[in-house]
Amino acid sequence: MKDFQQKFLNLALEAKALEFGNFTLKSGRQSPYFFNAAKMLNGSNLYELAGCYEEAIKDANIQFDCIYGPAYKGIFLGSILSTVLSKNGKNYPLSFNRKEVKDHGEGGNIIGANPIGDVLIIDDVISAGTAAKESIESIKSLGANPNLMLIGLDRQEKGQGSVSARAELENKYGMRVISIINLDALIQFSEKDPEYSEHLPNLKAYRESWGA
Repeated sequence: MKDFQQKFLNLALEAKALEFGNFTLKSGRQSPYFFNAAKMLNGSNLYELAGCYEEAIKDANIQFDCIYGPAYKGIFLGSILSTVLSKNGKNYPLSFNRKEVKDHGEGGNIIGANPIGDVLIIDDVISAGTAAKESIESIKSLGANPNLMLIGLDRQEKGQGSVSARAELENKYGMRVISIINLDALIQFSEKDPEYSEHLPNLKAYRESWGA
């Protein structure tokens, strides 16, 4: 595991953004772990968190023209990433979507300039890929190219078929999906850390049932 991946994992555990137990996902699947980046707003080191996303960008050697953060987690993740990138002299247009279209004032469902060129979508997690597809279709409808997605955690789960949600997105839209950590990394971490080893059987069983 690379330094920025270990740092991301440590930040998630300290903030209890990553928890182990029994959780029902939006997809209805019963999961032995849950990741909610919003908990990192409760006093986490957001500068270090943004640095993890920045290091993932460098590690993947990707180029893009603007950043898009899906509501709601993508809003703060896109904001802190843009701040860190700007500090290093890289300024990118940043936009978010509203959950509901605004029918007064500037109207529409996009906050900020409309996405242009090659778009980097930033979010916290990918499970079945449903929310990601909504963002991609929205960006395409505006004439931009959503060809990159950067997420904190890839659950490495099946999408609508037998392949992973990540593979479905990459195959359908010709895009590249990058994650800081994934389920395999959580299992590897649990194997090495006695404090979390009790969760190892459930994590492996979940991967056996839903992994792709």
